[in-house]
Amino acid sequence: QVHLVESGGGLVQAGGSLRLSCAASGILGSIYAMGWYRQAPGKQHELVASLTSDGSTYYADSVTGRFTISGDFAKTTVYLQMNNLKPEDTAVYYCNELTRGNSPWYAWGQGTQVTVSS
Repeated sequence: QVHLVESGGGLVQAGGSLRLSCAASGILGSIYAMGWYRQAPGKQHELVASLTSDGSTYYADSVTGRFTISGDFAKTTVYLQMNNLKPEDTAVYYCNELTRGNSPWYAWGQGTQVTVSS
């Protein structure tokens, strides 16, 4: 059974920074990609950043230039450095392994709340 544990969220003022961490356990086999999603109240999960095993990255337009994803797939960990945070970044952030179709593979973990005050 796969467990995804996110941490590092919190309350920060606009312009501030946070670093999120994700530890995944129970994943068998090699990982193709991992990603960070967020879900704002009343909205669906949104993929904000992903990292593939060959080092390729994807960022949603809304976070490009402000967020940086990194990770160590051998340790099944992934991080999200978030700089210059904006109130619209407020959401619960989740990590997940991605399928080759960029869909989340496993059930969601508990997520970590990020709240950005103006």
